[in-house]
Amino acid sequence: MKRFVIALAAVLFAMLPASAQSAKNSAADNIIGKYESVQGTDAYKVEVTKNTDGTYKAQIYWMKNPIDPKTGKKALDVKNPDKSLRNTPCDRIVLIQNIKYIPAKKVWGDAKIYDPQRGLKANVTAQFLPDGRLSLKGTVLGIGETVYWTPVKE
Repeated sequence: MKRFVIALAAVLFAMLPASAQSAKNSAADNIIGKYESVQGTDAYKVEVTKNTDGTYKAQIYWMKNPIDPKTGKKALDVKNPDKSLRNTPCDRIVLIQNIKYIPAKKVWGDAKIYDPQRGLKANVTAQFLPDGRLSLKGTVLGIGETVYWTPVKE
């Protein structure tokens, strides 16, 4: 009986780190999904997916007005500081790449958010609000701006 109790305790102890890791991943994965937002006059939808390295990516997949009024064609990411990305259609722009979950703070961060309207990148921290929206705060040189993404059920 004593050996059984010791064996059972060893099995339970071995399972603890795995279950803690699973809980950590499920909390981190809460960010995965589709969101909608408006910035200025631009309404858009974003999908957050998980990268193979465990970080997350946010990419636009829909825009209300994807046509450039000057050209009559789909708008491109012409303000991107990376010249190789300036031909990216506006409804395919990656806004955040490699954002990580920080369990101690229960936020996602350690990444940059790209603002295609201004062509700049800012440090970003993301967290869920009690109403279910995702709050994303971008800061450059201590100056910050917050945008809110509302979950979309499609």
